[in-house]
Amino acid sequence: MKPELIHIGSITIYSYGLFILIGVVLGYLYFLKTSKSYGLTSDDVSGLFLWCVFGVFVGGKIFYFFENPSIYIQDPSKMLENPGEGFVFYGSFLFTVPILIWWFRKHKLPVWEMFDIVGVSGALVHAVGKIGCFMGGCCHGKICNNSFGVVYRDIHSHAEPLGVPLYPVQLWDSAIIFCALGIMIWMKNRKQFNGQLFLIYGLVYALGRFLTESYRGDEERGFLFGGLLSHSQFIAILVFSACLGIYIFRLKRYPKTDKG
Repeated sequence: MKPELIHIGSITIYSYGLFILIGVVLGYLYFLKTSKSYGLTSDDVSGLFLWCVFGVFVGGKIFYFFENPSIYIQDPSKMLENPGEGFVFYGSFLFTVPILIWWFRKHKLPVWEMFDIVGVSGALVHAVGKIGCFMGGCCHGKICNNSFGVVYRDIHSHAEPLGVPLYPVQLWDSAIIFCALGIMIWMKNRKQFNGQLFLIYGLVYALGRFLTESYRGDEERGFLFGGLLSHSQFIAILVFSACLGIYIFRLKRYPKTDKG
């Protein structure tokens, strides 16, 4: 498995960046098409996406810092050695949510309705981006001794160790997100309250991520409680609990028809 996808003369197109770009374009187009009924223009949506990029970068980097704070306290410059790498999804997620709430309220938009659009749009970016992770070897799995393994050989790959089969955890995560995406699309015209689609995304991914974390091989991401849970598993429990609580609350408060 190689992180490069195409060579055009002296230009190298890297699979990780390419898939992230594809995901962003798909997410942008979906949000643009769906949000037109709320009076948003392409400039409005572009501005929102720039704010989201800011939240994704800052939140992802901050949570990345907490995976190994001792190293980055000694040498803070290491945090920005590779600006396009070193992100934690849940950090990006938790930082971007309040930015979205602020932006929607600023533009006098119905927050929960907009978050349903964000759920589908974000899942597109996330699911396709995970395929990029698989191609580049980041977020790789543990060594496995069965037919599920994928072997990385390129020295530029982020996978460790090279030359041995590793669980394709990135593809499992991508499949889970695509499942959440399918559920959201199916529920779009059947939802019982606004915000239901976004909460489904949070619930499905948190549960799936908790399970797939057990097969992750990048040990540097950090652990809690004497190695019982990884940072991401702990956050997944919190996110799942929060989404479930909000889901039940809104389902009881806004049954069948939603005005909140």
